[in-house]
Amino acid sequence: MMTARTRAIETIDLKSPSGDARERGSTADVRQVVESVIADVRERGDEAVREYSKKFDDHAPETFLLSERELDEIVGRVPRQVLDDIRFAQEQVRRMAQRQLDSLADFEMETLAGVLLGQKHVPVQAAGAYVPGGKYPLLASAHMTIITAKVAGVERVAACTPLIQGEVPDATVAAMRLAGADEIYLLGGIQAVAAMAIGTETIAPVNMLAGPGNAFVAEAKRQLFGEVGIDLFAGPTEVLIVADEHADPFVVAVDLLSQAEHGPDSPAVLITTSEQLGRRTIEYIDELLPGMSTRDYAEAAWRDWGTVHVVATLDDAYALADAYAFEHVQILTARPREALEKMHDYGALFLGEGTCVSYGDKVIGTNHVLPTRGAARYTGGLWVGKYLRTVTYQEVVDERSSAMLGELCGRASRVERFEGHARSGDIRAAKYGGAELPWTRHTFER
Repeated sequence: MMTARTRAIETIDLKSPSGDARERGSTADVRQVVESVIADVRERGDEAVREYSKKFDDHAPETFLLSERELDEIVGRVPRQVLDDIRFAQEQVRRMAQRQLDSLADFEMETLAGVLLGQKHVPVQAAGAYVPGGKYPLLASAHMTIITAKVAGVERVAACTPLIQGEVPDATVAAMRLAGADEIYLLGGIQAVAAMAIGTETIAPVNMLAGPGNAFVAEAKRQLFGEVGIDLFAGPTEVLIVADEHADPFVVAVDLLSQAEHGPDSPAVLITTSEQLGRRTIEYIDELLPGMSTRDYAEAAWRDWGTVHVVATLDDAYALADAYAFEHVQILTARPREALEKMHDYGALFLGEGTCVSYGDKVIGTNHVLPTRGAARYTGGLWVGKYLRTVTYQEVVDERSSAMLGELCGRASRVERFEGHARSGDIRAAKYGGAELPWTRHTFER
C-alpha cells in the first residue's frame, strides 16, 4: 500500500526501488564544496574562477568569453543538418514562448472616481543561462533558457557551457548563438554559476539564473537564490507513465529507459491497471538494457529507482501519479486527455502514444526545464513568465477620492498603531477635503 496525499491506494508492486532516497539529495560534502567555491569567487573574482576552471576542467584561458570570430569558426564546424535541426527546434520553442507572452496582458482600471490601478509585466534586465555539458551535452537547454528569456524581452543573456573532455562542444555553442545569447562563455560548474550571479571583473552579474546541471550546479543555484532569482530547484530527471491494458508494453519500456539514461539516480515509474502489461514491460526492459549505449546510467537508474505499481482503476492511477508529483508524466491509455481533468500535480503531461517525453526534451517546443522532487505540487516549469516581474502602479487624480481614502487610511493605520502611515492619509484628507490635522498647526489653503 502506498499513501497518496488524498487517500490510501492499494497497489501490487511488481518492482520497487532499492536505492536510498536520501542519497538523491544534496549531500553535506556537496554543500560544503559549493559554499567554499562561492565564497572564493566572491572574494577573488576572476582569479578564483580561473583556478577552479583549471582544477575541475583543465581549462584556464585568458578570457572565457568567446569572440565573434571564434563563434563564427565554431558554428562553421557544425554540419548543416545539425544546424537545420537546431533552427527547427528553436522555432518551436520560440513559437510556444511567444504564445505564452501573448497570453499575458498589462491592464489599467479605474476602481473609484480618479483612482487608477495598473499592472505591467516587466522583464528582468539580465539573465544567466547554464547549459550543461558532462557526459551527455544538453544543447537543447540552450533553446529552453535563452530563447525563452529573449522572447520575454530580457535585454542581456549571458550563457555558460563547459568543455566536454577538453573539447569545445560545437553544436551546443551553435545552439547558444542561434538562440540569441549576448555573451557566451566556455565555463562550467559552480564557478560559472557563481560568476554569473555574483559578477567578476570580466563577467557582469545577472538578475536571474536558469538551466539544469549536476548536483553541484543545482546546489550553487540553491545557495545563491535570494541574491539572484532562479528558475527552480532542479534534481534528477523523473519520468512516470500511466498505462492501461491498451498500451504497448514495448513502447512503455522504451519510453521509461529513454529518461532513465539521464543519470543513475533518475527514477522511472510505471503505474498501470494491467498486471500483464506491467510484467511484460519489465521483461522488455531486461531485454533492451544490455544493448543500450547509455546502459551505465540507465541500468543503474532502473535497478535502484525503477518502480512498477499495479492499481485497480485509472482513477487510482491518476491519484497515485499526483502523489509522486513528477516532472514528466506520460499517459498511455485509451483516453489520454482524461488526465487533463483528473490530474493536478505534474510538471508536464505527454498525452497518448503519438508523443513522448523525449519530444519535450528535444524538439516539440514546450520547455523541458521542469520541477522535480515533488515541486510540481506548487510550481510549474520554466516559461516566459519566469523572466517577467509582474509589477503594479497606482495613481489618484481625483481630489475627493484622495480625501476619502486619506480618512480611511488614517483610521485603518491607527488600528494597527502605525501613526506615520495615518498621517500620510491625514494630510490628504486635510489638503483635498478640508479635514483638520490635530497633530500639527499646519493648514492647507484651499
